[in-house]
Order: sequence, then C-alpha cells, then structure tokens
Amino acid sequence: MRAVSAAREAPGRPRPARARRSPLDVLIALAGVAVVVAAVTPIASRWLYNQPDQRLVDLEVYREGGLAVLRGAPLYDFLTQPPQLLPFTYPPFAALLAVPFTLMSWRAAQWAWTVLIYAALAVAVWYAFRDLIRRTGRWAPLTLGALVAAAAWLDPVRDQIRFGQVGVFLLAMCLADCCTRSPRWPRGLLVGLALAIKLVPGVFLVYFLITGRRDAFVNALATAVVATLGGFAVLPHDSAGYWFGALLQGGDRTGAVDGTTNQAINGIVARVLDQGPARTAAWLVLALAMAYVGFRLARRATYAADSLVGGRPVLTGRVGTDHCAAADPASGPGAYALLLAGVAITGLLSVLLSPVGWIHHLVWMIPVIGALVGDGRDTRRCLSGLAFWIFFLFPLPWWGAHLSRTGHPPIARFWGSLERDSFGLAAIAAIILLGIWLTNRVTRRTSREDPSRRQVGMGTLAT
Repeated sequence: MRAVSAAREAPGRPRPARARRSPLDVLIALAGVAVVVAAVTPIASRWLYNQPDQRLVDLEVYREGGLAVLRGAPLYDFLTQPPQLLPFTYPPFAALLAVPFTLMSWRAAQWAWTVLIYAALAVAVWYAFRDLIRRTGRWAPLTLGALVAAAAWLDPVRDQIRFGQVGVFLLAMCLADCCTRSPRWPRGLLVGLALAIKLVPGVFLVYFLITGRRDAFVNALATAVVATLGGFAVLPHDSAGYWFGALLQGGDRTGAVDGTTNQAINGIVARVLDQGPARTAAWLVLALAMAYVGFRLARRATYAADSLVGGRPVLTGRVGTDHCAAADPASGPGAYALLLAGVAITGLLSVLLSPVGWIHHLVWMIPVIGALVGDGRDTRRCLSGLAFWIFFLFPLPWWGAHLSRTGHPPIARFWGSLERDSFGLAAIAAIILLGIWLTNRVTRRTSREDPSRRQVGMGTLAT
C-alpha cells in the first residue's frame, strides 16, 4: 500500500464531479431499499402491532418526558402507564428533544421513531462496512441494503425496535464523529450531543484524550456542557433534581442490576454474588481492570491505524476540526479497520463499564463485525465477523436464564449460567480480539506489503 500523498490529505482538495446515474444504478438502489424493507418488515410489524401496553415502551418514556416539559410537570416524578410504570432516567436535555414527538399521535410517533431507527442503522452500517461497500462499486447500494438487513436481525438491534430505544442513534453519531475523514462539523460535536442525551457515550472523552485527539475532546466536552446548561435554562428545577438527585439513584431507577438483560460487568457479578460490600468490591476491581485493558487496546488499535498513514490527525482550516488520514479511503482498508476497531472497543466499554448495560446497548457489535470483515479480502477475518454475527442473532442470555433455573440438572444449570452472561463475555472477547489479534494481523500484512511502515508491539498492550 502506497503512502497517502499530500494532495490527497489536503481536506480542501476539490472532488471530481459525480457521473450521472444510469437506469441500472437506479434499479440497484431500489433493490437495496427493497431488501431492507423486506428484512425489517417482520421485525417492525411484530412490535408495532404488539399488545398496546407493550409497544415501544422506552419511546413512551421519552414522549411522556416531552409532555411533562410542555405541561410544566416534574420530569422525574411521573411513571408511564401500567403495567410498565417506567420513570424518566435521562438528562433533561433529552426530554427537550422528545417534544416534537408529542406533537403527533402516539401511533404516528411509534412509526416515525421506527423509521428513524432504521435510517440511523443504515448510517451506522455504512461507517462500519465502508470499505466492503466501496469495493462493490456500482453495486454498493445493494450491498449496503443487504448489510443493513443482516444487522437488523441482530438481537440487540431487534430489541432497539422492540423497546423504541436510542442506542442506534448514539451509535451512528459516535461512528460519524470518529470515523469521518474531514467532518463538516467540529469533530467531537456529535459525541458531545450524544453525551448530553445519555451519559454512557462519555467513554469517548477518554478515547479522545488517550489517542491525542484533544481538539475533539474539547469540542465534545464543550458541546455537552452547553447542551446541559440549555437544559438548566429551560428546566432549572428538573436539571437540579437530575444532576444532584435522580442521577445518584440510577441503579434503582433503571431496573434490577442482576437481571438477565444486564450484560455489563456489574450484572455478571450481581448474578454470582449477593448484594453487599463483597459484590461492590468485585465489580469495582473487575471494572477497573477492564477499563485499563480496554482503553489500552483501543489506543493500541488507533495508534496502529495512525502509524499506517504516517501520523495522527492534522488540523484543518476549520476551527476544532481535523483531517483523519486513517479514515481516508486512499489510505487503504487496513488503517480504517484499525481506526474502527479502536472506536468499537470504546463503544463496548461503554456497555461493560456501566452499572447497567442492557442487551440492546450491544449494537456496538455492528462496528466490531465491520472492523473484522474490513474490505472482505481476508477469509479468516470474514469468518470471525460471521461468527459474531451468528452468535448475536439468537437471544442466548434468555436461553441461559431458562436453563439456570431450578429443576434442571446441575450441569445444565452451570452451562445456563454461562450462557446467561454470554453477550457480556462475547463483548470482552471482542475487545481482546480487536485490540490484539486484528491489530497484529493488519500491521503484519501491511508491513509485508510496505516494510517501511512502523509497527506496533505484537501480542502485547504496547502502543
């Protein structure tokens, strides 16, 4: 792979005009849309036509939060209608964003939200599988459609539709912020907005710092602060109540920590140890160890990506924005795969390190699979990505919960307990696989093609 030229790195370089689309190109694009519609219709229909009190219950929380804003009612005192009785657990800024969905009927809001989730999924899939999609040339729209269809059937994505969650939006925002070559916005802005909506994307502040993307860190932090202050300006009492009250009750307000759907380290520990100091200590020790290893591996993958293109991102003429050479298609698929790996590791850490990391939060497996597959030329990488895709198609933790109940033989209960934690354990395995195996494999192959490229330490946490 040849080095990226200065002309290609220049973010202001004019791009060639696009050729006019032929009728075949239009048909290919329509075929891609048809594939997506055919794949998602059974999923969307199941949950949009579910029992009325079971439809998109988290969207109901957001919408009720928006209604509370319009009514001037306390944001953190209401519960949704029985049998769910769910509280609003997000920052006040998120309630402000939910107001537009109060201006339409509840049924229309469900449909609009579902369509928006799938649109965000298409954005996330584009960033996760960019090199594979580009490689297919004029068939790229059909490739994108097929990949969106495949991603839509992953269990965490199905749960996003089932509950009407925000996770796919946050995934798309973080991927766009971290993996765009030269964004038209200050890099970090989308992560900051995601952080203002939900706290878990805060791990990307650490990612920006440890990978030398300090301008992105400043932009993200400033955006989150401004959005939060906006919440204080519009909802001062609710904001004070959240940041100094409801936030501290997060574990009690969001659900049972030891529930099967909590695949965070805290949930895995809670299913083994009874509540008490020992469980808290075990969680803290394991979470700190995971944070140390995980962030080191995220930095390792990102530094390896930067080294393949001759250095870290360089500032452009726009304030707070950089040109990320690793995200430039001219840099080759290896650099982008490692950049994506670092981002995916960080996203998985947001699930594992949180007190509660629900199954539907694991939409971060999409960029994991994308980083492994790359441009599709490496058979072993493709097989590993396929293995993760198949693994996350099935609700394995719930099957494990059934096996681990009393009434089954001891060996079945033992395997059921492991299966109950399977998604969280798979997330840990994915972090190690991306940070060590994939990084080593890509850098070795690249060094064989161009021995002048600098390598990172093999099989270690070296950076």
